[in-house]
Amino acid sequence: MTKVLLTGSKGFIGQNLKEELTSLNYEVIEINEDIFQSDNWKSYLLSTLTKHNPQGIFHVGACSDTLEKDVNYMMVLNFEFTKVLTDWSKENNSKLIYSSSAANYGENNDYPSNLYGWSKYVAEQYVISNNGIGLRYFNVYGPKEEHKEKMSSVAYQSFIKHNLGNECKLFPKNPTRDFIYVKDVVSANIFGFLNYDELNLNHYDVGSGESRSFEDVMNIMEIPFTYHNENLIPTGYQFYTCSNKDKWMKGWNPQYNLELGLSGYKNYLYFN
Repeated sequence: MTKVLLTGSKGFIGQNLKEELTSLNYEVIEINEDIFQSDNWKSYLLSTLTKHNPQGIFHVGACSDTLEKDVNYMMVLNFEFTKVLTDWSKENNSKLIYSSSAANYGENNDYPSNLYGWSKYVAEQYVISNNGIGLRYFNVYGPKEEHKEKMSSVAYQSFIKHNLGNECKLFPKNPTRDFIYVKDVVSANIFGFLNYDELNLNHYDVGSGESRSFEDVMNIMEIPFTYHNENLIPTGYQFYTCSNKDKWMKGWNPQYNLELGLSGYKNYLYFN
């Protein structure tokens, strides 16, 4: 049985990845954010790694709040934690799959534009320079994201608002996003692990390859909507994101377009 360490196993992507890994008969060792309740989190992490000696690490856990302003908090969770995992994986010849972010591209498709993006960028660079794989997720949606609240997908937030009888509003001027179903994110992680020797030392886009409007999401979800005033659009707001198919892992392809993904997600939301 293949033994792997999974960080962030109680989170959105982590729960989905754990479920799939378990179904494939991997032994999953879990690490979550409660590790930081101790001042000796590094020692605890290293002792866990030494005790279990996993053949691979799926590093999903992070502070994903793009509005977080506490630099120390963000850098400890998103960089220092990653550095310890990376150093151990390199020294012990363990495969490391790092959950990165399309936020690394920023507004100008070059460098990140906020603290979250920079924390993920520097961690990703450290990972791939030390034999790991970085996966840059675009706008992920799907089951088990309920706890993310303001950081959850527009599909989930709109579903909740609509069911509560509240009005759903979008920004005008037709912004679009690359929406990626969580099952495709899971498949990308496992594909990277299984093809590690051909793919390591690099980062890859993980998206659907289509940039779709928020209106498309609402229409597929059958949720009525109106628009905010144009002057409420935040400064620096991104109007377009799309993964580059040339930057996908060679041999990996997403299986869900927006219609198929949201169809499955609607069933989940209505029956859970």
